[in-house]
Amino acid sequence: MYSWGNDTSTWKNPQRYNYDPARRAYLDQNAATAKPRTYSRRTDPDMSFVSPLNKIIETQSEHPLIVGIDVTGSMAHWPAEIFDRLPLLYQTLSQYKPDLEISFCAIGDANSDNFPLQVNNFGKGPALDDHIRALAAEGGGGGQSKETYELFGHFMNTHVRMPNARLPFLIMFGDEGFYEKIRPDQVSALIGDKIESELESRTMWYELSKKFNMYMLRKPYQNSAEDNIRQQWESVLGAEKVIQLPSAERAVDIAMGIIAKHYGQFGDFTQSMSARQDPATVNAVMQSLRYVPDAGSTRSQIIGAQASKKSKLLTP
Repeated sequence: MYSWGNDTSTWKNPQRYNYDPARRAYLDQNAATAKPRTYSRRTDPDMSFVSPLNKIIETQSEHPLIVGIDVTGSMAHWPAEIFDRLPLLYQTLSQYKPDLEISFCAIGDANSDNFPLQVNNFGKGPALDDHIRALAAEGGGGGQSKETYELFGHFMNTHVRMPNARLPFLIMFGDEGFYEKIRPDQVSALIGDKIESELESRTMWYELSKKFNMYMLRKPYQNSAEDNIRQQWESVLGAEKVIQLPSAERAVDIAMGIIAKHYGQFGDFTQSMSARQDPATVNAVMQSLRYVPDAGSTRSQIIGAQASKKSKLLTP
């Protein structure tokens, strides 16, 4: 279980990296105020925290981050590995942007699950542990190589207020595809919006990509649908924003690397990664990050990739 604070006792080569001295006091304060980090698998979410019904989430941060995690059965232990690394995620990125605030959300399938959309408000520091504890990894899913990611996207497109945002990120962790239509009955029941007819999911993703710098980080899908799922996401986000994950343990490292690269802090991230992990692990992460654009770039880094050429490149 990862801890709050600047404890590097579990790192492979801790002498290679030190947190910014200006941030150490803040990290130490986090460690002193944090509750013990223990989780039990919830069967029901704490809806006082995560109900999406008639909800608006808002942040004044210039650097907000939304993390949506598929918690259906095919994701197996991956959500737990991501949740476990919350302190590492927050402490690394808040060192680069101290005003960082994060909203953690869970994604399921509205056609089969009891709690297919769970949305936390934005938060920061050890209080984020309460947000994670409120989420339930239901372990359901529709069994059709799709989950209702489009409902999550619709919420983020219409129910998020970020008046000061300069570089907002939306990161999704998942393995399946989305449904091509956003259904009015599901939107009404789960979010509270009234829409008269089905909406095109692809249009929604296009609009959402103008609001957020958005990435889909994918657990490989272990059947014949894999290529179709990957191609569907690439067709709406661009191939360089759909990244295959090598393992559950490296999922958060790759998310941090993406954001650090856009923040112009990839050198520091690489140094900290090298201090935490062995060279083979570092190489695997760097391989996954090779096509992520550098800070300030709006160009695809995939040269000659037909999927990227055919898709609309959607970089805010």
